[in-house]
Amino acid sequence: MPLSGIVVSSGIAFGQALHLHLHPERRDYHLLPLDQIEQEKQTLINIINHKKQQLIQHLHRLPNQSQNYALIEADLLLLDDDELINSICNEIERFQLCAAVAVERIFSYQAAEMKALDDHYLANRSEDILSLARRLIDQINGAHTIELHKINQATILLASDITPAEFSMLPLKFITALVMKTGGITSHTAILARNAGIPALFDCAFERANITDQQPLALDALTGKLYASPNSVTLTRLKALKQSHQKQKQQLLKFQHRQMQTQDGHKVPMLVNIGSINESSHIDEMGVEGIGLFRTEFMLMNTNSAPDEIKQYHLYSDLVHLLNGKMLTIRTLDIGAEKSLPFLNNTPEENPALGLRGIRYTLTHSNLLITQLRAVLRAAQYGPIRLMFPMINQIEELTEIFNIMAQCQLELTNENIHFGQVSIGIVVETPAAVMNLTSMLPHLDFISIGTNDLTQYAMAADRSNLKLTKSYPSLSPAILSFINLILSTAQQKSIPVSLCGEMASDPHIAPLLIGMGLDELSVNLPAILEVKSSLSHFSLQQCQALAQKALKLTTIKTLHQCIYSTK
Repeated sequence: MPLSGIVVSSGIAFGQALHLHLHPERRDYHLLPLDQIEQEKQTLINIINHKKQQLIQHLHRLPNQSQNYALIEADLLLLDDDELINSICNEIERFQLCAAVAVERIFSYQAAEMKALDDHYLANRSEDILSLARRLIDQINGAHTIELHKINQATILLASDITPAEFSMLPLKFITALVMKTGGITSHTAILARNAGIPALFDCAFERANITDQQPLALDALTGKLYASPNSVTLTRLKALKQSHQKQKQQLLKFQHRQMQTQDGHKVPMLVNIGSINESSHIDEMGVEGIGLFRTEFMLMNTNSAPDEIKQYHLYSDLVHLLNGKMLTIRTLDIGAEKSLPFLNNTPEENPALGLRGIRYTLTHSNLLITQLRAVLRAAQYGPIRLMFPMINQIEELTEIFNIMAQCQLELTNENIHFGQVSIGIVVETPAAVMNLTSMLPHLDFISIGTNDLTQYAMAADRSNLKLTKSYPSLSPAILSFINLILSTAQQKSIPVSLCGEMASDPHIAPLLIGMGLDELSVNLPAILEVKSSLSHFSLQQCQALAQKALKLTTIKTLHQCIYSTK
C-alpha cells in the first residue's frame, strides 16, 4: 500500500531513498570524570571546526548574493560566536557533562529565545539552530555525516523536516523529490520546494514503511502517494502520468510573456510575491506587472543585527532598477514576538498570534520602522513604489504611521537627501480591518487582502495546525463574504484592491476572484503560468456568473464542488 501525505509541490518523481537524519541522537547523561573534562572540551572544539570547514566548502559552491549563501553564513556566524562556544565549554566543565548534552542544553536555550515563527512565509530560525545542534550532536556521537554535495544520482530525500539552511545545501539537480514527516502547505520549506520546482509530499509517516537508504521510490505528488519499491505496473502508470504532466507544463510556456486576460480580452494585472532579490530575475519572462508583495522580513532571517538604512536603501533601489518602471510593492517588516529573529530579544508571549506582531511590533519598536521608511522613501526617487503595512486594524494606527512618515520626510529634507513619493496601502488580514475599512480608505491609495491570516483570524484556526486544515480551509463561505465586503467597501471609494494570499495562486479560485471584482492578483512565482492559463478559459461574464453562484453557497463542501468542478 502506498503512503499518503499532503502535496505541497506537485509532480511525479522517481529516485532512490535517502534519509537526511538517519541516525538517532544519543545522549549520555552520566557525569564525566574530572580527568576527561579537558578532552571533552577539545572534542567539542574539533567537531565545531570540522563543521565550519564543511559549511565553508558549501559556501564556495554558491554565489555570494544567493539566499542560500546567507542561510549557510548564518550557521557559520553562530559557530563563530566565541561567547556561545565558551558557554558550551563552561557547561561541560561546570556540570561535568558530555559535549552532546552540553550542546543540546545551550542550543536549546538559544532556540527557546526565538519562539517558533507563526508566519507561513518565513523560515523558523529557531528550528535552524536546533538543526545545527542536531548535526553537531550526530558528529560528536560518531554518526556518519551525509555529504550532500556528493549525491550524484536521482534521490528522493526523506526527513522529519528540512530547515532553510539545510535546503540550501541540497544538490537540487539530483534531488527529485522531498518527503517530510511534518510541515504544511505554506511552510517555508514548501515555498522553497515549489520555487525550485521539486515535487514534495509533507505530513507523510514514511517511517512506517521501514524504507532503507537506496531503496527505489516513486512519488505521485499529484494525488499525494509515496510508493516504496514500486512494481512494474505502478512504474508504467506513473511514468505515463509524468510525461503527461510535463507536456501540460510545456504548454503553459506560451503564457510566459503574455499579460493575464480572460477569454474575451479583459485584462487583469498580475503581480508576483517574492522574498528576495534573486526571485525578481524571473519577472520579465513571466509577463507580470511587477511585485505585489516583497516580504522584507526575509532580509532579517540570517543576520545578527538589523539591516541599516544604507543596506535597505541599496536593496530597494536595486529592485526598482531591475523592475524598470514596473510596480514594486513593499510590505513593511512583518515581525513580532512570535517571529523572534537573531538580533531581537523578545519576551515570549502566551498567545503570540494575538500579540505584538506586524505593525504593532514596528510601532512599538519605531527605530526599525523609521529606518525602513527612510530607505523606502529614498529608493522611491528611482521608480514607482507602493508601501503597505501589515496587521493594520484601526485608524489610530494609520495616524501614527503618517506622523512617523512625515517626520522621516522632514529629516531627509533637512539632511539634503533626495527622496520620492510612495503610494500607501494596508494588508487587510483581520475582521477588525474589514469592519474599519470605511474610516481608513480615505487615507489609502490601495489595499491588499492577505487571505492567509484573514482565514486564521476569522476562523480562529491556526493555519499551521494540520488537524484543522480540512475543517477550516481558506476557501469557505465566510471568507468569501469577507472578501466581498472588502471589495464593495473599497469600490465605493474607488480604491483598487489586490489579493496577495495563497488563494490568488490557486488556478481554480482565480476566476472566482476576478468575477467578484478584484482589481489585481499577486501570485507566487511557480503558479503564474497556470493561473494565466486558467483565466484564459473564462470570459469575464463567466467569471462573474461563477462568483454570483459561489457567494450564494453556504457550506464548504458545495463551495469546493462549485469551484473545483468548474472548467
